[in-house]
Amino acid sequence: MAKFIYRMQSILDIKIKMEDQAKTEFATAKMHLDEEEEKLQYLKDRKAGYENRGRELRRDSLKVFEILENRDAIERMEEFILVQMRKVAKAEEQLEEARKRLTEAMQESKTHEKLREKAFDEFLHEENAREAKEVDELTSYTHSRKS
Repeated sequence: MAKFIYRMQSILDIKIKMEDQAKTEFATAKMHLDEEEEKLQYLKDRKAGYENRGRELRRDSLKVFEILENRDAIERMEEFILVQMRKVAKAEEQLEEARKRLTEAMQESKTHEKLREKAFDEFLHEENAREAKEVDELTSYTHSRKS
């Protein structure tokens, strides 16, 4: 039996490498998004801590300077949270772009894999036909030698 050689194997290999690269980019974008979300959660927790501290300050005694510092800290945290929310949104956009590239790369590699499978099936069909022809010729030759 002859060896199957797919003439577009190099293209398939490139598509597979591109898919792997897209998977890596997607994973990196996902990690970046997770980090940004963790930072946002940290800022929200910190703001909640400042708010709790502010309630304690108002309840216990009137330390005006500490209350004002606490209010300023809460305002700064709100600003940091807004900035971080923008970073999270940007990271989500990057993740979505990476997801699109990954989907496209996967579709392309699957298309080429199906083309390879189709070519292999055609090769098998041709090989079976060739073998059947050889068997017929051998049978005819053997039959004619007997007569």
